Amino acid sequence: MLSLIQAAGWPVWFLLAASVAAVALIIERSLSLKRARVMPPGLLDEVIGLRRSQPMAPEMIAKLSANSPLGRILASGLRHEGADRELMKEAMEECGRAVAHELERYLSALGTIATTAPLMGLFGTVVGMIEIFGAQGPSGVANPQQLAHGISVALYNTALGILIAIPALIAYRHFRARVDSYLVEMEQQSLRLVDTLSGRVR
Repeated sequence: MLSLIQAAGWPVWFLLAASVAAVALIIERSLSLKRARVMPPGLLDEVIGLRRSQPMAPEMIAKLSANSPLGRILASGLRHEGADRELMKEAMEECGRAVAHELERYLSALGTIATTAPLMGLFGTVVGMIEIFGAQGPSGVANPQQLAHGISVALYNTALGILIAIPALIAYRHFRARVDSYLVEMEQQSLRLVDTLSGRVR
C-alpha cells in the first residue's frame, strides 16, 4: 500500500481522502435508509387500529413521532386531528418536507465525490505529465527514474479516480431512488390516515 502511494505521488492523498469519505457515507446511508428504520411495516395499520380503540394521548403521539420518519409524519397529522382535512394535509406535507430533507442528508456529498473523483484523478495525471516533461534534461536526455515516476503518477491517479467515482455514483443513484420511493409511499400512507381521521375511510 505504501509503495502504491509512493508510486502515485502526492496527488493521491486527495483521492484517498475522497475514497474514505465515500465509504463512510455509503455505510452511513445504508444503515440510515433501511426500510424497517424509515417505514416500519404495519405502522399505519397499528396507528389506525389504536386510534379507533382510544383517543391518542400526547405521550403516545410523541412516542410515535420518535419511532421513525414515517411516524413523524403520521404524528403531525394526529396533532391536527381536530382541524379540517386541508389543514391536516398541510401539516403532514410540511413535516414530509422536513423528513425528505433528513432522508436526503449526505446524498449531495456522495454525488459530489462521484463527480469530482475523476477530476482529482485528472489533476494527478497532469502532475504526472509535468514530471514527465521535467525529466527532459538540458542535454536532451531524459532521466529514466523521473520519467518512470511521472508515468506512474499519471496512470495511478487516473485509475484511482475512476475506481472511486464508479461505486460512489452507483451508490448515489441507488440511495436517490430509494429516498424517492420512500417519499411516494409516505405520501400515500399519509393520505390514507387523513381520509381515516376525516371519516372518509372506516
